[in-house]
Parts: sequence; C-alpha cells; structure tokens
Amino acid sequence: MSPSDEIRLASRDLGGGRFQTELSVPGARCAGCISKIEKGLAAEAGVESARMNLTARRATVIWRGDAAPHLIAALERVGFQAHLAGAVEDTRDPELGRLVRALAVSGFGAMNIMLLSVSVWSGADAETRQIFHWISAAIALPCLIYAGRIFYQSAWSALRRGRTNMDVPISIGVTLAFALSLYDTVLNERHAYFDASISLLFFLLIGRTLDHIMRNRARTAISGLARLAPRGATVLHEDGQREHIPVEQIAVGTRLLLATGDRVPVDAIVEEGRSELDCAIATGESAPRPVEPGSPVQAGTLNLMAPLTLRATARADASFLAEILRLMQAAEGGRAAYRRVADRAASLYAPVVHAAALLTFLGWMVVGGDWHRAITVAIAVLIITCPCALGLAVPMVQVTAARRLFEAGIMVKDGAGLERLAQVDTVVFDKTGTLTLGQPRLVNAADISASAFALAGALAGRSRHPASRAVAAAAPSSPVSLSEVMEYPGLGIEARVGKDLYRLGRSEWAVTGAANARPAGSGPVLSRNGRQLAAFALQDALRPGAVEAIETLRATGLPIILLSGDEPEAVEAVARRLGLTAFASRLLPADKVARLEALAAEGRRVLMVGDGLNDAPALSAAHASMAPADAADVGRAAADFVFLHPGLEAVPRAVRVAREARRLVHQNFALSIGYNVLALPIAVIGLVTPLIAALAMSTSSIIVVANALRLKRVDRPEARPTVERRPAVPVPSSMAEVPG
Repeated sequence: MSPSDEIRLASRDLGGGRFQTELSVPGARCAGCISKIEKGLAAEAGVESARMNLTARRATVIWRGDAAPHLIAALERVGFQAHLAGAVEDTRDPELGRLVRALAVSGFGAMNIMLLSVSVWSGADAETRQIFHWISAAIALPCLIYAGRIFYQSAWSALRRGRTNMDVPISIGVTLAFALSLYDTVLNERHAYFDASISLLFFLLIGRTLDHIMRNRARTAISGLARLAPRGATVLHEDGQREHIPVEQIAVGTRLLLATGDRVPVDAIVEEGRSELDCAIATGESAPRPVEPGSPVQAGTLNLMAPLTLRATARADASFLAEILRLMQAAEGGRAAYRRVADRAASLYAPVVHAAALLTFLGWMVVGGDWHRAITVAIAVLIITCPCALGLAVPMVQVTAARRLFEAGIMVKDGAGLERLAQVDTVVFDKTGTLTLGQPRLVNAADISASAFALAGALAGRSRHPASRAVAAAAPSSPVSLSEVMEYPGLGIEARVGKDLYRLGRSEWAVTGAANARPAGSGPVLSRNGRQLAAFALQDALRPGAVEAIETLRATGLPIILLSGDEPEAVEAVARRLGLTAFASRLLPADKVARLEALAAEGRRVLMVGDGLNDAPALSAAHASMAPADAADVGRAAADFVFLHPGLEAVPRAVRVAREARRLVHQNFALSIGYNVLALPIAVIGLVTPLIAALAMSTSSIIVVANALRLKRVDRPEARPTVERRPAVPVPSSMAEVPG
C-alpha cells in the first residue's frame, strides 16, 4: 500500500470531497517550527488548510481530491519526521528524558571544569596550567558531544535544507570555543575557554527543559477523554446469541446489552428496561436521568441502576463522545495559534547574531590581520549575545508563578495558560460542581413533622440516589421497621410499615391523583397509601467563597456569565443568589463551545471555569480555563489550572498572579534586550574574552531568574473588597439572556 493510500484510509471524510488528516510531529518545538510545518503542508497540492498544535505535537490537515497529498514527505522536506496520529498517543515522553540527561551531564561538566579554571586563574605555572587544560578538554569533549547534540541535531536539520534557526549560532559558538581552546591547549597558550562552552550549554538546557515541562502538562486531556470510551460492547444477535465486539464494528441498528455500571458505547435508543443514567458528560447536571423504552442515550453516559437493551443509532466515530473528542482537538489546535513573545523575539536572533559575528571577524581581520584574535572576538560575540536570558524570561516566571499558585492550592497545568489568563476580560462559569458543589441538601427540614421525617430517613437510607442521600443525611436517627423494600429506577423507593405502603420519590409516582401532589421534578415527596405526607425541598449548596469570588472579579471590572446544561429554574436560582444577570441554561457541550466562539468573535478573551465532562470542550476552547480538583478527570485534564481547595477564591487569586507574572515577563524582556544592546558593542570592539562573555551571559540569566523570584506569595487569604457592589460590566448582547 502506498503512503498516499494509507493517508486516505486514515483520514476522516468531511463530505463534499474534503478530508481531514491528523499527523503526529514529535520534533516540533517552537513558533518557528509551527510556521515551517504549516507552510510546508500548505504548499502541497490539494491542501486547503494546515494547523499545527504545538502542545499535542499534532498537525491537522484538511485536503481535497481523489488522491491524498504526500503530507509526510512534505514534512520531511522541511526537516520534520511525522507519522499518522492514532486516537490515543503514547503518553511516554522520551524528549523530556533526553533533555534531563543532557542537562545533568552539562551541569556536571561545567562544575568540574570551572573548578579547574579557578586553579588556572589563581596563577598556576605553565606545566600545571597545561595539565589542567588537558583535563578540562577531556571532560568537555564528551559533555559537548552528549549534551550538545540537543542543539547540533536541530541545527544540522535546518542547515541541510538551507535554513537557519536559533540553534545554529549556539552550535557554532560552543564548537568554535572548544576548537580554539583545544588549539591553544596544544600550543600551551595562557587561556582556554572550555568552561565557557560547557557552561553555555548548561544554562541553555535549563531554559529548554523548563519550557518543555510546562508545555507537556497540557497534553493529557484528549487521551483522558479517549480512555473514557468503552473498547467493546455486548451485541445481541437475532438468534439470541451474545457476542462481545469492538465498538468500531457496531453498526447502526445493532442491538446492544448494557450492564449496570457500564458506559454506553455508542449513541442509541432504549428498547427494553428502565434505569437511571449519569449524564454529567452531556449536561453537567448532578441528578441522574431516568430512561425507559424509547429514551435516547448518548455515548459515554454511565448506566447506574439496571441492565438495558439498546439499539444503536450511530457508529462510534459519529457518536456524542467522538464529537466531544473532535471539539477538544479542534479547540487545542486553535490554541496553538497563540505565539509566545519569546519565540517571536528569538526567531530574529539567529540572522542578527550571525551577521554581527561575521562582520566582527571580517572587521578585525581588516584592522589587525590576526586570525586568532579575530575569531576569538567573533566567538565572544556569539556567546555574549546568546539568548539564554531571553529563553529564561518566560519559563522562569512561569515556574515561579506555578510555585506561588501551588502554595495557594492552585495547580498550573499549562505554562502558556498563565499568559492567556493575564489577558482575560470576561469570566464564564459553569453551575453544577463549579459555582455549586453538585451535592443537594435539604432546606425545609423545619417544615416536616418528626414522624414523617423519620420514615423518610429510613426509606432514603436504603437508596444511593443523590436526593435520597440528602434526605437521609438530614433526617433524625430513628429505628423504623421496614419490609418489602423495593427501589424503582427513575421513580423512587417504597416499603411497607405494617399494612401501610410508604413511598419516597417522584410526586407523580408516589401520590395518587393530582390533588395533593406537588409539581413534578421539584423534589422528592413522602406518601402513605398514595397520600402525600411531606414534600422535601432540595437546594444545591454554593461552593465556599463563591459570593466573595464573584464580588472580587466584578470589582476588578470583569463581567461574569453563567452557562449551564441544567434546567432554567435551577440556573436562574443560582444566578439570582449570586447577583448575575447574564446566564443561559440547557446548553450541550457544543452549545457552550459555540457561545465561547461567539464571545471570541466579539473580541473577548474568556476565562472558562467548569468541572464536568460536558465542560471539557469549552475548557479547551476558552482563552484560559480552570477546574476544581473534584472535577471529572477529563475536565481537570482539559483545564489550564486546577484549584485544590474547595473555595472559589482561587479564581481571582489566579488572575491576580497571572497579571503580576505578565508584568515580570515584560521586565525580563526589557532586561534581556537591554543587556544585549549594551553587551554587543563591548564584545565587538574586543573588550571581552569568550570566558567573560559566558560569565556576562550567565549573569544576565541570573538577573532574569532573580527578577522572576520577586513574584509575591499568594497563600494568604485575600481581603474582601470594601467597595460597594458595582453594576456588572456590560456583557455582549448575545449573552445577556434570561431563559424563559
């Protein structure tokens, strides 16, 4: 099979002769890589668009035609190895191990060579000096080969295709410094600069390793969601035989058996049985949804109560769960369009420094004719202008901010998220599990008689339904003898006490007739022989600190919007308790993403705070995102930040830290650029040696690191705002809606 045929078979048909192909590009590392990959793919005939997701190391290509374009060959021409991406990539990270090992080797070498250099600087005689230089060379060579290959491989890949990148001058500088030092050692000259070359590698690898760690913390969302999907399902054939097959083989119309505790494999309709489903992945609502014959069920939802017989209505690749997965992939691909300022500035570094070093060499040759002096000064120019401080400007602030946030109970999962969080101008909250705890509690206990409360508590204690647990938790402890206990999924629980039949559950089931029944869906009722004894009002408790968090965000001028999949009454009640005027209800995951895209189209940078599986696509699509630690696994994986404490004060704290981090990043850029503006002329006129250049470069890096450490701690509780409640900043007209 030809590569073109393989690409065609692995591509998703978008209709109209258009196809989408996912490629894994593990060698992509920076904004320059993104530009080269996208341009290389776009140049292929038939390609309509190409987008590189640096976080996931994936390229998404949309193409048209009968024959697939040669996408992998196109990437090889621009210097990147690629292969077709699977649904779940290998979670191992060999690149991180390679960076850490290189960092350890270069650190060991730099430390030992510097110790030997101290002896030389202290005035060792010629023989001792040469011995120390030879020992330094013996240490430096393997370090240069092993640790330097990180830069050499990248530089060679660019050079052999007629291009350059920032690793080219780094490779040239350290290699020339080592070669010239080895030449001077052979001739027993006074100076050698082995320490400069290895120290330079060490500091550069620090920045590269930190940046790699921060980027890779955002790569687990899609794989976590894909693992949620069942791998197989039990099929019921026409002859009554049962067979377990992979979900990919399930066709529309196939009859499926779903056991209690299993997840629905594909979108389907219930044919037989009654049960309740955990539909948090679809709506975010905490209450289970009752299903019966004829009810539609969606892939990924969890069967809680009883076995069901289903009939598939969609294939696995067209199911609800697959749609969420595609939404997250598209959203992460969109996020890859974000370009870090450091990457953009560093992209200008290579041509400028190459030109400066070459002109310096030629100038000194014209002036003095001494090639040794000319190349020494040129090496100093290459080293002193190394973008080490520039490379550390962002990751060091991010690591410091991540530590400060962790001390306050907030985990940073994506370094770029700090930059995006500092830019947000609108905050969108989910309701259940975010503004509220998703745990209903009884609010009218004082209105219920002691005898009815005791009976309700005894019945509720036999059920695991969330409403029953809320009643049981509030009811007084009282021994009640129950017999013939039976739970009816989706309806409630019943039992006999003597000759009387008691029911606790839905009002239309527990109460005979409508005269004494409360409105359906407003809470469980207790009945005796069909007559209502008590009605229980449940309310989802607000998350601790929710009111204070909303007030703090509003005081800083950020408009607040509530988007939820819950029913309008529940959403409006929470909005009213928090003083919110912009909210929407009954939103599916795709609806939330559409709302966020509408806000983005109006120029808004949105912070999404959510917790459920249904929020995962919205968390990925937002400009920045946060989730509580008790959120669903996929929700936590999709978010940029996870707050560990139950209080919602973490949201304004994170915004404050991100804005402070942005200020420090700007300062670090100013320090880095100012250093190069001052250092370059001094190096060009020959006033520094390669060793002094390396020390100056290291000093600039230390200054940048020290400035990053100035970020204030945030582990103390924030003071509540003393300002009066101000009107919310106007939100886009399309969002200021009250559901009817």
